[in-house]
Amino acid sequence: MEEKLTNLSHLFVTIFLSGLSNFMVFPVITDVTMLALCPGQDQCSLAIYLTGFQQAMTGIGSVVITPIIGNLSDQYGRKAMLTIPLTVSIFPLAILAYSSETNFFYSYYVLRTLTAMVSESSIQCLAFAYVADNISERQRASAFGIQSGIFSSSFVAGTLAARLLSISLTFQVAALVSMVATVYMRIFLKDRVSDNENLSEPILKSSGPEENIHQDNAHTNNLTTRVSPVSSSKKILTVGDLICLLKRSSTFSQVSVVSFFNSLAEGGLLASFMYYLKARFHFSKNQYADLLLLTGVAGMASQLIFMPLLVPIISEEKLLSIGLFMGFINMLLCSIAWSNWVPYASTALTVFTVLVQPSLRSITSKQVGPNEQGKAQGCISSISSFANIISPLIFSPLTALFLSEEAPLKFPGFSILCIGFALLIGFIQSIMIKASIQKNKSNTILA
Repeated sequence: MEEKLTNLSHLFVTIFLSGLSNFMVFPVITDVTMLALCPGQDQCSLAIYLTGFQQAMTGIGSVVITPIIGNLSDQYGRKAMLTIPLTVSIFPLAILAYSSETNFFYSYYVLRTLTAMVSESSIQCLAFAYVADNISERQRASAFGIQSGIFSSSFVAGTLAARLLSISLTFQVAALVSMVATVYMRIFLKDRVSDNENLSEPILKSSGPEENIHQDNAHTNNLTTRVSPVSSSKKILTVGDLICLLKRSSTFSQVSVVSFFNSLAEGGLLASFMYYLKARFHFSKNQYADLLLLTGVAGMASQLIFMPLLVPIISEEKLLSIGLFMGFINMLLCSIAWSNWVPYASTALTVFTVLVQPSLRSITSKQVGPNEQGKAQGCISSISSFANIISPLIFSPLTALFLSEEAPLKFPGFSILCIGFALLIGFIQSIMIKASIQKNKSNTILA
């Protein structure tokens, strides 16, 4: 296990640098947006709606682009496809590194919306597929946890940097780090061939040029079929392929439902939580950074230390359920927060909530074969992106309404409570998951 993780070190460095460049700007972008759109105000409906629109458009693009990139990475390699999202993510940061005035902000907004369609989900999707290529099923959950822990460590480092740097310098450093991540990946990351012997019977099978699939004529009327590599590996993933996955594996369909509601909640949190804290407790950049720093430290400790220890004892399915339920409790507490210390205290639950994503990805990776990892992870990312389209359409207007003077009842955290209900639905679905290894010998081949 240690030797295999060493082989992933260059991927982990790339993930860290990429995450660092993105998370550095996260605590400050709310203030930059408010200053550009509604200077001198603590509540701005226009900022909430524009953030929600950007998130929805990003989701629409990701639904289409992420499965394609994941599928192409099965053909051309993870490294080649990873170059695309890493490169395009540099340009929006460079704009605000130059200036954060209103005109430059709108330029950043448009370009960020377009580039996020490619980069938002693709980097994590390809990273999970790369790990699945190199780690056996038995050890994969721990590896995914470590990968997520590296991402959380970049979250901590980025948040700390934002706490110490000025707004203008933050974007300059972020743009530089983003460029370093791309160059480092191109120089050091190597594509590796996955180990077929470590994988159980998949739902989707890729076939080599000489592989024949025989059906016993005594039990079936199907003729012997010769499958070419072009038919199984060279086609672009379609909606029909996704539907085939959902039909052939109850586990995959259940994971997809859980992923949808989890992403619906995450998208709602991204679209509304910062604005809720600003309107409710007058948070600014430094308070955001402190809160995110606590969240990141808790998540990093959980994924790097606790998850590798817990996986051999507690299955991924149980960790998934625990994480979702604790996420619901977290949102419940934040929605009824009576003092500004409550959001800080609730970050302790992040130790559990960060287990959701690596558990989902680990269960997903075990449902497909070695040459289908990009497709499967891309499908899950696509479903998550679809949830991110819907989420701001629901939570942005809801947040703006309950933070305004025209709210039907005095409950500023109502939208946060609704986010908690989405996690609760995901929790109920997660307890039904039975992640058994597929043993059906008549698995369908994507033709």
